[in-house]
Amino acid sequence: MRINKYIASSGLCSRRKAEELILSGKVKVNGLIVTELGTNIESSDKVVVNNKEIQPASNFIYLMMNKPKGYVTTAKDDRGRKTVLDLIPNDIRVYPIGRLDYNSEGLLLLTNDGELTNKLTHPKNSIGKTYTVKVEGILTSDTINKIKDGIYLDGEKLRPCEIFEVKQEGKFTKLKMTIYQGKNRQIRRVFETFNHQVILLKRTSIAGLKLGSLDRGKVRTLTNKEITYLKSL
Repeated sequence: MRINKYIASSGLCSRRKAEELILSGKVKVNGLIVTELGTNIESSDKVVVNNKEIQPASNFIYLMMNKPKGYVTTAKDDRGRKTVLDLIPNDIRVYPIGRLDYNSEGLLLLTNDGELTNKLTHPKNSIGKTYTVKVEGILTSDTINKIKDGIYLDGEKLRPCEIFEVKQEGKFTKLKMTIYQGKNRQIRRVFETFNHQVILLKRTSIAGLKLGSLDRGKVRTLTNKEITYLKSL
């Protein structure tokens, strides 16, 4: 098994994050630092990441969370902020699939299945994520069409997105939006480009899997049907 896949299968992180750890010299195999992504791991090898031995998970866990505001989607935060893992029992070892920023809320999937994480986060798969968004000001049709077509962000043209159920609420505009990539703070930055501040950002579905009535801050296990569906994408 390739070393990045081995690390991901331990439930430590995604394959892409595993590659970062390997390239930064934080992975040892049988006592030696390994930085070659093509390294293959045998069952008898001892793999250590950040001075901690890891092994592939024997049982996969799949969770859905309604993330509240005020939590970061990392295992630890160098600023001492609460993380989404604080909402999960200490004996359950999973990590978030993708990100939701500190001030955003809604659907977050967590697992120790590195293959599923890679499937749902790899840019080539264009997994759709739908959000409820509320912004300051009134959006013009021209602004909406430009955002739907894809604007330039960090010198890269964003993929086209969907905007629907647009409603004016006084001095604000509320809408639903589906995007097919995940640049850092993408939705907030897109609207800021047009001088509209996002005041509510809630993810309601991933690849058609809906948050539903799950209470804020609560976690549930995915059903077998939901797991099978996600793996079939």
